[in-house]
Amino acid sequence: MADASAIKEHMEVIGADGVHVGTVDRVEGGRIKLTKRDSGEGAHKGHHHFIDLGLVADVEGDKVRLSAKGDVAVTFEEEEGGQTA
Repeated sequence: MADASAIKEHMEVIGADGVHVGTVDRVEGGRIKLTKRDSGEGAHKGHHHFIDLGLVADVEGDKVRLSAKGDVAVTFEEEEGGQTA
């Protein structure tokens, strides 16, 4: 796991395959809180989603690279309240 203190607001979160997963709002309680803007559509629209810091492989410049591919990382996402998405 990368150093969580290196993760800053507005950094892009990308999967191991380079696919955009979201944008960092902040690090909160061992998870990256993504901005609502990247919350998706339907029932997910307008909700913050979270990515566990355990999925972070590296922080490179202004990007947070995950150890999982983008489509897989989204399945590990959590919504507010700890429910899996």
